[in-house]
Amino acid sequence: MTTTPDSAPRPRTSAPAARHRTRFFDHRIPSLYAGRYRIDNRQILRGVDGADRTIDATPQPFDVIQPRFAIDPSGINARFPVPDAVGKYSQTLPHLNLDAPGLPWSRRLGPGHGGEVPWMALLLFREDELPEDRDAVGTVAAGTVREFLDGGLGPGKVPRLSPESIRPEEYDEYCATVLVPAALFDALAPLPVEMGYLAHVREGGPPDATLAGDDPEPDEKELNAVVVANRFPAATGGRHVLHLVSLEGFDTYLTAPAPAEGVRLASLTCWSFTSEPDSGTGFGDVCQHLATTDGSTPRPGAELRLRVPADAPDRPTAPQQEALDRMAGGAVALPQRLETGERTVAFHRGPLTARPAPELSGPAATRLESSGEALIYLEKYGVFDTAYAAAFTAGRVLALSDDRFRSALMAFRSAARSAVRRLASHPQLAGREAVSARQLTAPLAYESFDRMLLDGDGARFTRAVDRAGPELRAGRRRTVATGARRTPADPRTLLAVPGVAEALTRVAEDEFTIVTDWLDRLRRLEMLGLEHLVPDDRALPPESIRFAYADPCWIRAAVDGALSIGVGHALDADLNALATRGGPVPACAVLLHSQLVPNWPQTIITAYANGTAVEPLRSAIYGTEIQLLLYPRLIDRFELAEPPRGICFGIGDVGTIELREISGDRIGYPKGEFPRPAGFGRFLRPGKHDVLNVDGSGDALVPALSQAHGVPRISSAQFALQLINAPQVQTFSRP
Repeated sequence: MTTTPDSAPRPRTSAPAARHRTRFFDHRIPSLYAGRYRIDNRQILRGVDGADRTIDATPQPFDVIQPRFAIDPSGINARFPVPDAVGKYSQTLPHLNLDAPGLPWSRRLGPGHGGEVPWMALLLFREDELPEDRDAVGTVAAGTVREFLDGGLGPGKVPRLSPESIRPEEYDEYCATVLVPAALFDALAPLPVEMGYLAHVREGGPPDATLAGDDPEPDEKELNAVVVANRFPAATGGRHVLHLVSLEGFDTYLTAPAPAEGVRLASLTCWSFTSEPDSGTGFGDVCQHLATTDGSTPRPGAELRLRVPADAPDRPTAPQQEALDRMAGGAVALPQRLETGERTVAFHRGPLTARPAPELSGPAATRLESSGEALIYLEKYGVFDTAYAAAFTAGRVLALSDDRFRSALMAFRSAARSAVRRLASHPQLAGREAVSARQLTAPLAYESFDRMLLDGDGARFTRAVDRAGPELRAGRRRTVATGARRTPADPRTLLAVPGVAEALTRVAEDEFTIVTDWLDRLRRLEMLGLEHLVPDDRALPPESIRFAYADPCWIRAAVDGALSIGVGHALDADLNALATRGGPVPACAVLLHSQLVPNWPQTIITAYANGTAVEPLRSAIYGTEIQLLLYPRLIDRFELAEPPRGICFGIGDVGTIELREISGDRIGYPKGEFPRPAGFGRFLRPGKHDVLNVDGSGDALVPALSQAHGVPRISSAQFALQLINAPQVQTFSRP
């Protein structure tokens, strides 16, 4: 199994499922901004003399009220990362969801700025950056709005707000503030043109939402405003604090240096989280290494099969070619000592092969009765293939070491032998359509008495009782005609009679269930150690994925070995066959030796056969970094998907984002990676603050994305669509 070009060797996101609609809108500009207004009404009346008379009505003031200095926590729909979260977030742009879809655009940032520019921004600060919050835990200077505007909450330039725009009762409202040094503010503050790209409106539609091309009206109940930060958390980790700040009254400092004393911003809400150090290796990096040789070239199929790599000579001899062929199938060459004391080399493998295993021929294809019978001798080369002999021995040793299985097997055989002997001496039972377990195990006298009670609804019993007294007084003795002498049947032949085999499994039903359940576990390779599955560590090196076929003959040989204990004669061997009708045998396997196993335990693993998902028969972990998956059908596609999360924004592990379609009926579907070559550092502002250059001078992200899509300029909703940091998926496909 190899990665194919259409499965993308790089980690990528799958096409979105059309089960639940999510749409992005650029903004929501109100018909009337928040503020104080007055309605003036003037009427002009023309008199009979032709003169105009003006009548001015009493002015009617009114206010459009929206949050300005603080936000009620109940109005916040979601935060990412969640408050007090601990995780690796160095490639994620934090964001905030607001229940009020129009809140970021409810007032103007300042004169000269269009309505599409929000008045708020989400700023990210690290430890030792804020002078009043060195630990980045969310410490603020709090007081009333009046104290804030009068400079009574501490140093720092306060916003220039028109007194006429503030309602009298607003001065007494609670207000939390944060002091941002001038140099830090200049480094982090978004440009006004960037603020429009860092906020958008999101709609999550119902499951039966129509296609995006139909462009239905937004569902008002499903709309949220989203404000995204323009800075990545530190790759070195540490505590971070986020402040949703008001930039109203500071618009001049967004395009010019901040005042030397710094700025004191109103913090509408804040929360903190801890980012763990980024080792530089994420889910996408690990998957990329599993699937490719250099980050882009898919690994050859030979590297993805479970076998020990071997260098072949230019012109191999016949013996060398035989050895190479067997090793290509998954076998390894091991030293062997014969019973005669001679030393030689033998081929050995476990139940998992790199190629489909051939069927066994001869008597061994029916039933193996000893490990010697399972040995395959390659007469031409004078060596043995010990695979099936080892399987037989492994099954036998496992059975001998399990007292519960061993006792149940012996008890089942003992009860089944007694039942078969009864059938042999009473052939009429075997001729019945349905033979009950009671008829095969209960004492015959009891069975005869029960039949007499039941025959004719008790009429036969009544007649016998009525006749017994007179016959005894008359001194008569009842005689029974014996008829022809019965000939005992062959017990082994009886097993082929319809219904007999099924009845025998019920004579010791509990013990038989223990036996079959144990054998089913053996078929799923549950009791075998990793050394049985992978005889040589070189076949499964660290940070590798291997695909293999499961050899049903090997598994059957292990089952025969388990059932071989305590076999005294041929009837016991025939009774063993009743226990071999168990559950399904695996058809193929996937072995993963990677840090994905311990570091991403919630990885979604999906296998497909002809487009249909196939559930594994078994999933097991060996040690800490090796995972085995067994499937009942031969799969042709295998996917590793990053654990799911809600919609968030950022870049992938390999320094790219997934371009998504922005028009037509495939909006949101992947269309390739960006940028190429990988590396997002070119889109960061200088200064080593990890601030995204959204639309500033130099190499900015918005113009580059617009060029990649072939449009003059993408919108803020389209920008948000590109930055969705969806879980990554790596696909392996069978040619």
